[in-house]
Amino acid sequence: MALRIDILTIFPEMFAAPLATSIVGRAIAQGVVEVHVHDIRRWASGAHNKVDDRPFGGGPGMVFMCEPLTAAVEAVEQLDARPSTRFLLSPAGTPFTQPLARACAASARLMLICGHYEGIDERAIEELSLTELSIGDFVLSGGEIPALAVVDAVTRLLPGSLGHEDSAAQDSFTLHGEDGEPLLDCPHYTRPREWRGRIVPDVLLSGDHQAISQWRHEESIRRTRERRPDLAAQAPSGPRAHTRGI
Repeated sequence: MALRIDILTIFPEMFAAPLATSIVGRAIAQGVVEVHVHDIRRWASGAHNKVDDRPFGGGPGMVFMCEPLTAAVEAVEQLDARPSTRFLLSPAGTPFTQPLARACAASARLMLICGHYEGIDERAIEELSLTELSIGDFVLSGGEIPALAVVDAVTRLLPGSLGHEDSAAQDSFTLHGEDGEPLLDCPHYTRPREWRGRIVPDVLLSGDHQAISQWRHEESIRRTRERRPDLAAQAPSGPRAHTRGI
C-alpha cells in the first residue's frame, strides 16, 4: 500500500503546482505515494472561519487556536484506518535529517501540520502529541514550504519514485566515511569533456570502475571536510553533533 501523507494548512493553494511536478508529481500519478491537502479553516467556527487569536500575556502577532487545529487533525485521522505519525513544521523543532527522511519513508502514513502566525497554542501540541520538525536555523512565514521539502525528501526514497533504483543510495548524507560520518555527494560531470578550458578528470573516462569508485569516495570526503566539517562530529565515535534548528 502506498505511503499516505496528509498536509494540514490554511493555504492549500500553495501545494497544487509543486505536488503535480517532477518526481513527486510522477510518484503520485504512479500510485507510489498519496498526498492529500486539507484546509484547516474548514473546521473553524464563525462567519470568518477564524483560526487565530491574540496571545495571552501580550506581545506582537497572533497564535493558532486549539480547537480548529485539533478538530482538523482528529477529522483527517478518521479518513484512513492507518494511524499517522504527526509532525508540526516549526522552527523550534527537531532537525529534519536524511535518516529521519528514511524513517518517514518506511512509515505507513504521515501527517504534516503547517504552523503559522507566532506559533501554535501549546495545549494543542500537547493534546495531539505532535512532534515538532525543523528544516533549518531560519524562520519562514509558515510551514507550507517546509512541508513540501519533507514530502519531496521522503517521496524520492520510496521504491519506484526515481528513474534509477540506486539514485537515492548515492545522495549526500547517505554515503558514509570510514569513521561513519555522513558525507556530501562527490562532483559530477557530463559531455562535453572540455568546456571553457575546464576538463573532466581523466579517471572518470578511464573505464576503471574501482578507480572511479575510489576517486568519488575521496572527493566526497574532501568536499565534506571543506564545506561541512561539522558532519565529522556525527561519526559514532565522535562527539554529538550540534543540532540545527525551520
